[in-house]
Amino acid sequence: MGRAHIARTIGDTLLKVENVSLGFGGVKALTDVSFDIAKGEIRAIIGPNGAGKSSMLNCINGFYQPSQGSISYKGVVRGAMRPYEAARGGIARTFQNIALFKGMSTLDNIMTGRLLKMKRGFFWQCLHWGPAQAEEIEHRETVERVIDFLEIQAIRKTPVGRLPYGLQKRVELGRALAAEPELLLLDEPMAGMNLEEKEDMCRFILDVNEQFGTTIALIEHDMGVVMDISDRVVVLEYGRKIADGTPDTVKADPKVIAAYLGTGHG
Repeated sequence: MGRAHIARTIGDTLLKVENVSLGFGGVKALTDVSFDIAKGEIRAIIGPNGAGKSSMLNCINGFYQPSQGSISYKGVVRGAMRPYEAARGGIARTFQNIALFKGMSTLDNIMTGRLLKMKRGFFWQCLHWGPAQAEEIEHRETVERVIDFLEIQAIRKTPVGRLPYGLQKRVELGRALAAEPELLLLDEPMAGMNLEEKEDMCRFILDVNEQFGTTIALIEHDMGVVMDISDRVVVLEYGRKIADGTPDTVKADPKVIAAYLGTGHG
């Protein structure tokens, strides 16, 4: 499963964060943070609780607007933008707390990941006829490929609220993959999972990266997972960057060791 055994192709910079700060009232969530994400890599963002990791992902996908600094995507400095604009540009996201439609089936939840790809208007969709019907068939084929890839054919018609936690996490990953993202943001995809579920999720993350060429930014507390599957790691503490480099370099950094030994990372 480790990255060292895989021939990797890391491309040019896909996303660049430069001197980003974010505050809420008098509280600083991020202070002068800079790093980049290269096309084709798995880039981990780690740090103790309250380090600003999710706030950083929220800035990248447009949920928050930095108070200072800039974010460049595909070489273009972004202005203020909304999450749907980020999604339209090829950035998809999963969340710490599962954000699925619990009464809907696995298939229908993953279909919602195709909404921004649908060109026919609401009128045609309501009629479910002609061009809209042809378009839905095309999008459904994409969703079925995602379902096959994630090995969840047996639960395609099951309401997700009835599924165990690990499978709900897999469905949420499927919804993000249905958008065919260039950059996939994963916010603690393995939180609350048992060992077997973590191993499955690791395998799918590696397969998404290797088979689809999807660039991945990953927040994860399990240091074994981070060090095993990441190409590079950026470490935050109290909203500031304290380390950035390969897994081996980062785990040997005295500042990183002090941050985790001093505050824990449960």
